[in-house]
Amino acid sequence: MAIKIRLARGGSKKRPFYRIVAADTRMPRDGRFIEKLGVYNPLLAKDDENRVQMDLERIQHWLGEGAQPTDRVSRMLEAAGVVAKKERANMQKAEPGKKAKERAEEKAAKAAAAAEAAAAPAEAPAEAPADEEAAS
Repeated sequence: MAIKIRLARGGSKKRPFYRIVAADTRMPRDGRFIEKLGVYNPLLAKDDENRVQMDLERIQHWLGEGAQPTDRVSRMLEAAGVVAKKERANMQKAEPGKKAKERAEEKAAKAAAAAEAAAAPAEAPAEAPADEEAAS
C-alpha cells in the first residue's frame, strides 16, 4: 500500500480549507484517509502562524514508514525544517515560445538593417561634396 502525505480540500465554494492527511494513493483526494496530520488555511496571511499547523511527530513517523509527501506538502515541510530543501528548476518556464522568438529575430534583423541604412547615407553625403569639388 503506497501512502502519500497530501492535502484534502474542505470548506465551501471560494473559501478553501485543507487538511494535511496521510492517505492511500488509491483513495480520492477528499475521500478516505488514514490519519489527519494538520491543517492549512490559505486565506490567512502568509506570516500568520495559524496558516499551516502540523503534527510534526506524526509526519516524521509516516515519513519513516515510507510515505511520500506531495510537492505542496513537501514545500511546507521544507519551510518547517522537517525535510531537506530540494532543488527545483523550471528553466523553460520563462523562455518565450517559437513564434515569439521568430518575431524577436525579425525585429532584430529589421533594426540592424535600419541602423546600417542610417549609417550609410550619413557617410555618403560627406564623400559627395569632395567628389564634386574634385570634378570642378
